[in-house]
Amino acid sequence: MENTSIVYTLFLIFTGAAVLATVALYVRQSLIIAYISLGLLIGPWGLNLIADATQIQDIANVGIIFLLFLLGLNLNPQDLFRLVGKTTVVTGVSSVVLCALGFGYSQLFGYSVTESFIIGAALMFSSTIVGLKLIPTTVLHHQHTGEVIISMLLLQDIIAIFLMLVLEGSSNADIGWLAMSKPMLAFPVMVGVAYVLEKHVLTQLILKFDRIQEYIFLVAVGWCLGLAELSEQLGLSYEIGAFIAGVMIARNPIALFIVASLKPLRDFFLIIFFVALGANFNLGILPDIWLVAVGLSLIAIVIKPILFRFLLRFSNETSGRSTEIAMRLGQMSEFSLLLAVMATELAVIRAEVSYLIQIATLVSFVFSSYYIVATYPTPIALNDKLRRD
Repeated sequence: MENTSIVYTLFLIFTGAAVLATVALYVRQSLIIAYISLGLLIGPWGLNLIADATQIQDIANVGIIFLLFLLGLNLNPQDLFRLVGKTTVVTGVSSVVLCALGFGYSQLFGYSVTESFIIGAALMFSSTIVGLKLIPTTVLHHQHTGEVIISMLLLQDIIAIFLMLVLEGSSNADIGWLAMSKPMLAFPVMVGVAYVLEKHVLTQLILKFDRIQEYIFLVAVGWCLGLAELSEQLGLSYEIGAFIAGVMIARNPIALFIVASLKPLRDFFLIIFFVALGANFNLGILPDIWLVAVGLSLIAIVIKPILFRFLLRFSNETSGRSTEIAMRLGQMSEFSLLLAVMATELAVIRAEVSYLIQIATLVSFVFSSYYIVATYPTPIALNDKLRRD
């Protein structure tokens, strides 16, 4: 008999995730793969323990809202300008080339212009989770390699935010410049309202009650969800509003505390998101798209690193550093997954295209993670000599 209680659903998700995450760590894999695999296992196409995965989708989407909020919190404008100046050309040129490659590849298989563009866009991004989680902390924060990786990922994240904004405009049935201009006009209004509220209300409250940690946590969650809802009402998306909410308080010293406080909450909802992603995956369509997906993943794990290495060498990085950075960023991204899901929900692409991007992303995660942990210093390296915290 089917059990649809929320406690039963959370039991399946988190107990199952704990078991598969343990397996993933033993085989040196990203935890995202464990979460999505769990969704496939317990979803309608697996053991059917969760017959209708849509019941947890809305809860799962909260994780993406917090993800974008924390991303904004890490984008202090001063630090951003200092970092991105080093890799603007590399990130910009690589994004254009990869998008063009993905577009051309997709056209060969008969996908529409819009679908081909989304597939190409999904290729542009590298995984923040793989890139940052598989690099030792000392390298990440105290060496030039870490600075280059962070700056490239930040620029890619900004591009992803922009594409999400464009998607909001192009999803209207009456696609055209007028439809696309609505969110473009709403965006500065949203930023202006957020700036006024942050300067005259939020900052004053934080200054007055910053010693009460529970209150700061409550205000941070309220600020994030409040601007997310305002953004939705203005015709944008919850994710755009959360991102703006984070950027607006990134300069405040309290941002570091908020980041630390909200990470467990973000992770809670993100686990649900990735499990829901796997549970909603239609395995019946796999025979029709697996070959195209493998080819797309090969572009990510073979051609992308070659392109990154060439551009980094052109920007006067050393050969060894260029190769390491290129290989660490040689995969698709969790933003690729988010872009695919969002485009499908907005009816911009067919579900088949979303599944194609998801499969290619997972394949790139698997092979990229294996190569990195076998070759470079990581916290979960196969070789004891390479294992570094």
